Amino acid sequence: MNLYLAEIFKMKKFLPVLLGLALLIGCKNEPKPQIQAEKEKSIPEKIAAAHGYEHWSDVKEITFTFKVGRDSTKVGRTWIWEPKSNKITSITQSDTLQYNRNSMDSIALKRNGAFINDRFWILAPFNLIWDSENYDYKHSENQKAPISGESMHKLTVVYGNEGGYTPGDAYDLYFKDDFVLREWVFRKSNQTEPSMTTTWEDYISLEGLKLVQDHTKAEPGFSLNLTNLKVLVE
Repeated sequence: MNLYLAEIFKMKKFLPVLLGLALLIGCKNEPKPQIQAEKEKSIPEKIAAAHGYEHWSDVKEITFTFKVGRDSTKVGRTWIWEPKSNKITSITQSDTLQYNRNSMDSIALKRNGAFINDRFWILAPFNLIWDSENYDYKHSENQKAPISGESMHKLTVVYGNEGGYTPGDAYDLYFKDDFVLREWVFRKSNQTEPSMTTTWEDYISLEGLKLVQDHTKAEPGFSLNLTNLKVLVE
């Protein structure tokens, strides 16, 4: 075998090895498929997130006092809620009642109606997640807020006609680009005219939660306050 043929023979002998190495290198250099982008949050989810909903799973206990007006002689209603067990302690001027929302008698059921109302004034942004299967919503931009007159986003939430303490009610939530609530309108039974319109103001941050403390009307003389705010986490 002459030298030329010997070289060709060597090249043919090692060609499969070289091709294998080329394929291996090519596979290593091939770009990996990109991870699918996280699904964008809905408007209700963005509002809940802006108020710290991601931290709610850490909450062991939340305490607040619901009071209309700042009259120091008015005790208001104090609630201590342990969300993981659903245990409620209700403290009023006349009595203290403990019950579990998973098993309520007629007395607890009546008191729980007040709890749902009072809780909504402070945790409505989270109810957008908890109640997500019970309402329809519509988002619109550049809407005139009813009290400040500022241009804001508006989220209209209409609850279904079945279940809950106030079926069929509607809420118009006003917020800016940070998705923090500034004003809202309550419309009983989804009527056209407002039943009540108030601000959301004087926020406080506790354990990652952004909690409202004051609601006022356009007319002077009304204030609804959430005081004695405490949050315990695990």
